[in-house]
Amino acid sequence: MFRLEQLVARHVGPLSLNVAAGECICVLGASGSGKSLLLRAISDLDPHDGEIFFDGRACSAMPAPEWRAAVMLVMAESQWWFDTIGDHFIDGVDAAWLERLGLTAAAMSWSVARCSTGERQRLALLRALMRRPAVLLLDEPTGNLDDESSRRVEALLAEYRRTRQAAVLWVSHDEQQAARVATRRFVLDDGKLTEIRG
Repeated sequence: MFRLEQLVARHVGPLSLNVAAGECICVLGASGSGKSLLLRAISDLDPHDGEIFFDGRACSAMPAPEWRAAVMLVMAESQWWFDTIGDHFIDGVDAAWLERLGLTAAAMSWSVARCSTGERQRLALLRALMRRPAVLLLDEPTGNLDDESSRRVEALLAEYRRTRQAAVLWVSHDEQQAARVATRRFVLDDGKLTEIRG
């Protein structure tokens, strides 16, 4: 489904990794270990060596917009270009998903400026899910959320992964969360990925 072959990005790598359809891999590591850098390289936002494949197609052989539509990065603090939340949802919004994230349809009329950091984080995730990516790269997707909101995000992502058979690469600082959501867990240290067993 999705694989890295000898990927190198600055002080990270070379890394090789296979992520199956429907699998969630969590990457843990200290601040500065390169977790976000890894995700940015995979999404083709930062220079890198080696190759990344999605469904047998190489990143280097695909136009960047096509790659980023299939292999989508959701950053810890996402960008907003318009004043109103709803203007960012060009593919519409799933009202049931909004509700599951603890939000209401009224959120579509909110200004970005009135949203809390946690609301923006949930809405940015929902914006990405509405594009139906096959691979999700998640950089601390619950980093600004309380426990209840975090569990809501975890549940929705688990359902999306299961029903869409999406591959998920999830960067987290929370070992307990990683144990809950991941099919496999790795630690990124000294540029290398080491699998956590047990």
